[in-house]
Amino acid sequence: MLYRTRAATGDTRTFLSAIVRHPHQLGAIAPSSKAVARLAASVVPDTPGAVVVELGAGGGVISDAIRDRLPPGGRQIAVELNDDMVRHLRRSRPWLEVVPGDAGDLGDLLTRAGVTRADAVVSSLPWTLFDDPQQEHVLGEIAASLVPGGRFSTVTTLAVMPIPRFRRFRTLLDRTFATVGTLGPVWHNIPPALVYTGTRAAAAGRPEKAGRDLPEPRR
Repeated sequence: MLYRTRAATGDTRTFLSAIVRHPHQLGAIAPSSKAVARLAASVVPDTPGAVVVELGAGGGVISDAIRDRLPPGGRQIAVELNDDMVRHLRRSRPWLEVVPGDAGDLGDLLTRAGVTRADAVVSSLPWTLFDDPQQEHVLGEIAASLVPGGRFSTVTTLAVMPIPRFRRFRTLLDRTFATVGTLGPVWHNIPPALVYTGTRAAAAGRPEKAGRDLPEPRR
């Protein structure tokens, strides 16, 4: 318990320092709470050997929740853009496979890591900091990286919901995934947060589109 307390203190200190140095890379003002982390990690399947990818791992709170749910033989990959957070994750969580890079390059990053498809993708990305083309591109990368029936979750805060870019993102979720749901809100998170989930459609008997474009809108 003492180790976990010290680790959490280090997570918060590193996260806050990264915000000060690179505010354009992190959209939150504090790490997610453990309650939010558990909701985000709820999409992790119980299939032995499952591959789970985390985008924007930050201080590692959600990484810990994913590890707690990861089935035997599973593989956990964390994609993180911020150099300070990459060093922190590698130092504090040597069991985590940390891949430095941009979520917009997810397909290429996974290919280099020897991964063809992920069973689940968990995100803490700051969607309201992305313009419309970036949102479309990153969501397209995520969808193309999931197995049919694979699941996606992303943490957001209630404060951003009125923002036009968030409303655009919410529309894109419906276009990208066969089903979309919400978990929460968690009121004692700072700020209050909720988790959106999405499930990629199972194979529909037609070939996938070439490249990593967004799936066609559902009719």
